[in-house]
Amino acid sequence: MKRIGIMSDTHGFIDPKVFEYFKEVDEIWHAGDVGSLEVIKQLEDFKPVRGVYGNIDDAALRLHWPENQVFQCEGVKVVMTHIAGKPMKYRQGAYDLIKREKPQLFICGHSHILIVQFDKNINALWVNPGACGFKGFHKVKTLVRLTVDNEVIKDLEVIELGPRV
Repeated sequence: MKRIGIMSDTHGFIDPKVFEYFKEVDEIWHAGDVGSLEVIKQLEDFKPVRGVYGNIDDAALRLHWPENQVFQCEGVKVVMTHIAGKPMKYRQGAYDLIKREKPQLFICGHSHILIVQFDKNINALWVNPGACGFKGFHKVKTLVRLTVDNEVIKDLEVIELGPRV
């Protein structure tokens, strides 16, 4: 069993509340637009981290993290990328990745819009944790926590960190 904290679109800033909400997780997954290597260092000093780069991330960050991650977690196949569109209106590259890899859990960011939805067209749980940084048009900073236990995704929680201001 693994507890996972999912975040996206930090844009160079980590709200200190992230460390409180993610204190009990085993891993953190970041779905891109990190904003700086310092954000990665802060997260890696705290917990094991997986991530992908986003469209705002510079060359140094793109050397640190890939564009896509495909991995297994407790028997669940996970695909993570930054820009994917939304359920049933996929960005072509993301859709090709999904069709090729056939994940049970698909994670993306970019839109700053929180989406947690089972997408029957790809037979996967689609999770976009929204945005937890201060840049963008979102009104509330959000995170997602969930548990992956023996091929089962459960205990999913949406966390509101407060207004973007």
